Amino acid sequence: MSRSLRSVDLVRIPKRKRHIRKILIVCEGEKTEPAYFKKFPEKPEVFDVLDVKGIGNNTIFVVNKAIELRDKAEKDGEPYIETWAVFDKDDFPQENFEKAIKLAAENRINCAYSIECFELWYLLHFNYYDTGMHRTDYFEKLSQLLKQPYTKNSDNMYNLLKAKTNIAIKNARKLYLNQYTQPLSEQNPVTLVFELVEKLKG
Repeated sequence: MSRSLRSVDLVRIPKRKRHIRKILIVCEGEKTEPAYFKKFPEKPEVFDVLDVKGIGNNTIFVVNKAIELRDKAEKDGEPYIETWAVFDKDDFPQENFEKAIKLAAENRINCAYSIECFELWYLLHFNYYDTGMHRTDYFEKLSQLLKQPYTKNSDNMYNLLKAKTNIAIKNARKLYLNQYTQPLSEQNPVTLVFELVEKLKG
């Protein structure tokens, strides 16, 4: 082999740097939802980083904040692979709730909403529920099922429930499929949190 050929063989082609796969989750609650989602372990085939923000504001504000943070990341050259808005119906006016969902759809923001509240997702880890109830009833039922007082800002719910996550996904999907053809105002209870959790689980 000639000297020139040996020199060519030694030339190294630089490897392309893999972009960090980031998912943005903007939550209505300041502590409850962020504490849950922040516990999901990294899965390089799905995501490297979860950027979870607890806003502590209403439905439309949450979606607008998600749009703002998503657009800023794109402008800075560090885009998210997906952006999610997590919010509840709670006592917010139905009109505002539906406006938030429409705004998200128009701006490529994924919604993981719950009617009435995020704790429905926790309950579905234990049983299938298709009867609407007030959020205080959710708290009482969770305390019974967990065999310990449920506190809204607990940072241990992911660990307590992770073994039952597939049950919750199955129950939440069944609940959604039984109601999605109805007007949104009549879908109670329902939660789309299972779609986000499925994404994070890969």
